[in-house]
Amino acid sequence: MSGTTAGAGVDVGPGTVLPALEVEVDPEKMKVMAALLADPNPIHFDTRALARLGLEERPVNQGPLNMGYLQTMLARWAGGRDRLLTFKVRFQGNVLGGDRVRAHGVVTEVRDTERGRVASCDITLEVVGGAVALSGTADVLLEETT
Repeated sequence: MSGTTAGAGVDVGPGTVLPALEVEVDPEKMKVMAALLADPNPIHFDTRALARLGLEERPVNQGPLNMGYLQTMLARWAGGRDRLLTFKVRFQGNVLGGDRVRAHGVVTEVRDTERGRVASCDITLEVVGGAVALSGTADVLLEETT
């Protein structure tokens, strides 16, 4: 194995807690993302449409943005987005404009593979003071084989 190690370090094992990432969800950025994704669903940008639907009058964050918070947390820990090998999540709740979310995780297994040393992680995105929005698993490359 090479001396190049992910930011996670060589002492990673089951139970290692990943540094959490907290983000304030900005409704204005949600409008931009809706345009970039060509997402015409008004729940992401039109509070009047939300009211007509009987929903809270704060826009609902797009799923790809919520997944991105988890991926950013993993990439920062592991030393780059290229180290994210697998990523599987289940949507469990909404994130609304103005919410503060926390992406966090824990290592469940570390194993040697042909590519190098890999950590499997349980990951969660939750609304601070609220419910879980996403949960799932990810594999990240800690150390590459040369």
